[in-house]
Amino acid sequence: MANDLVETAKERAIKYFLISYTDLFGNQRAKLVPASAIGEMSKNGAGFAGFATWLDMTPADPDLFAVPDPESLVQLPWKREVGWLAADLFMNGRPVEHAPRNVLQAQLKRAQADGMEMKNGVECEFFLIAPDGTSIADHADTQVKPCYDQQALMRRYDVITEICDAMAELGWRPYQNDHEDANGQFEMNWHYDNALVTADRHSFFKYMTKAIAEKHGLRATFMPKPFANLTGNGCHMHVSMWKGDRNVFADGASEQGLSPTGLAFIGGLMHSADALAAILNPTVNSYKRINAPRTLSGATWSPNSVTWTGNNRTHMIRVPEGDRFELRLADGAANPYLMPAAVLAAGLDGVANKRDPGKRLDINMYTDGHTVDVKKRLPLNLLDALRALEASDVLKGALGELVPSYLKLKHEEWNSFASHLTDWERQTTLDC
Repeated sequence: MANDLVETAKERAIKYFLISYTDLFGNQRAKLVPASAIGEMSKNGAGFAGFATWLDMTPADPDLFAVPDPESLVQLPWKREVGWLAADLFMNGRPVEHAPRNVLQAQLKRAQADGMEMKNGVECEFFLIAPDGTSIADHADTQVKPCYDQQALMRRYDVITEICDAMAELGWRPYQNDHEDANGQFEMNWHYDNALVTADRHSFFKYMTKAIAEKHGLRATFMPKPFANLTGNGCHMHVSMWKGDRNVFADGASEQGLSPTGLAFIGGLMHSADALAAILNPTVNSYKRINAPRTLSGATWSPNSVTWTGNNRTHMIRVPEGDRFELRLADGAANPYLMPAAVLAAGLDGVANKRDPGKRLDINMYTDGHTVDVKKRLPLNLLDALRALEASDVLKGALGELVPSYLKLKHEEWNSFASHLTDWERQTTLDC
């Protein structure tokens, strides 16, 4: 392994390596390592103080070592002398059980034990904003319905095409780019793959998009709801399960095109939806997206209930074709590794227990949702979601050490938010 990266550095003229990991809050941490040291780093890993990042550790803990995965190597298309590497975290010679990439790999092994592999793709929405974060960067982008706006898309041609060209160079097979439903918002799509491959690419995509935006004097944000009156940033996830070359979700003979395995997987997601929200909608701001009032464009495009449907974008789960489903719950703050890990854990529970997703609903949930009896609602805020995760035997049993560590740090975040005095409180309560 070490020799592979040493030789690769010579062959590709790589001078430095970014040995990178994603912490529990989705932040990317890295050390910049000269190529002359990559052999040693490949064997033993780059050392970090885990407590200094969002991991459940203390200053008294020993060094955290990030051991790079050579298969994840990405040579930066905009700075080719640098190679990016996703890393697995170890402490005292043992994997850190609550480290996000390790958590995902553990869930993939569970599926592999049943002869299955999860493949998925993600739709990462983001805004291009002013460097100070106060407004969108394109002040000519003012349409009430700006989705697919050709003029606004082409005004950002240099940024979007540089990112797309980079994805093509890296072999990701990008296939479309568009201006999304909010002013200043964009989405870029690449081909689905094995869940770990997609997670590494998702992690790198966020870094790449921010870096290239900065290169052009802009700022990219994946914040779930950066502007109150505009559609938020979703991270829709298209999921299928495979046994070798066979998609086990596909069943052309069924009414909805999904096999019993696919329906049970969806049933598992619906059973654990409120707990999943704690991981797929991980910030205080997330709940301003999934519980949002109507936006300027006319719709939030985010779910407000735990329902499933066919090709209808007003539900939490959409089945556009019989070979996969689209989960529309997650937002731009979702951790690239914890998101698929949690989805797989809930889905495998559904398959194991043959969970029934209930009747498929084909109504417009935004206008007619009140006419049906929905058994489960999405949390109204992060605290409700954390409490649902605390009560979830399914996710606690499957995700192990992740859940108490995640809950500990996220409760601290909620308490920090709750102790913050806002201008709204002053405006509405000073004269009480």
